[in-house]
Amino acid sequence: MMQPNVAVLFGFGINCDHETKAVFELVGAKADRVHVNRFIQGSAALEHYDILAVPGGFSFGDHLGSGRLLGNRMRFAMRDALQAFVDAGKPIIGICNGFQVLVKTGLLPGPSESASPDFVQRGSLSLNDSGRYEDRWVTLEFDPDSPCIWTKGMTRMDCPVRHGEGKYIMPSEQALDQLAHNHQLTVRYADPTTNPGEGLTDEPLPYPLSPNGSMRNIAGICDSTGLIFGLMPHPEAVYARWLHPHHTRHEAPTEANDDDLSGWEGEGLQIFRNAVEYVRSNR
Repeated sequence: MMQPNVAVLFGFGINCDHETKAVFELVGAKADRVHVNRFIQGSAALEHYDILAVPGGFSFGDHLGSGRLLGNRMRFAMRDALQAFVDAGKPIIGICNGFQVLVKTGLLPGPSESASPDFVQRGSLSLNDSGRYEDRWVTLEFDPDSPCIWTKGMTRMDCPVRHGEGKYIMPSEQALDQLAHNHQLTVRYADPTTNPGEGLTDEPLPYPLSPNGSMRNIAGICDSTGLIFGLMPHPEAVYARWLHPHHTRHEAPTEANDDDLSGWEGEGLQIFRNAVEYVRSNR
């Protein structure tokens, strides 16, 4: 069976690269941790990879805002390579700080009428409404009509967040309306007391159900193609059921697919499996 090659960025304060590499390997990919400078200096080539992952952490110490400096470094020094990667139809994921980076490169949400990136920043992630760093578990609900290849077949999951700047904002309600119309508001914070499949709402959820006050409870978005995906919560941190805080109470959600891992698989792995299966089907 074909093994997709995944480039997992590291360097300059990224600190979730080992976990991100591990989850891709759990679902059948071959993953390499690649320092950002190797792509910039030419000692590694992005074109040799099938998937790009930008993990969480505190790149450049969050100076000038979370993801700003790494986003600029990628937007200018890796622009041609990223353009070719996206134009080739290859998936990209950004998690937490990686989501902030993709937003500030302009890869997310991207242009609405073209699959090719224009590197124009259209949104941002600002300080949490609580005014502090949030480290807690949240409930997420996925848009079943989203074009996002990463979330195919997913309805709801519990997941941890760990961020100080996770409030997704855009300059106008009209811009959000356009994303909603295209089903690019891929994953949102949800009230766990609602039934799965009925948790999506534009009404602001109270804290801490929405840990940051994001517009329309947005936890993650995709581009118009569904290949580029970013989210603030950490799906790589729930690769196993026993990582859920309620697992000893036998209240942890059951996993969506445990055929390969005999019942211990956590819900987060499905996101990475979806991308691996997409590459296998489309290479």
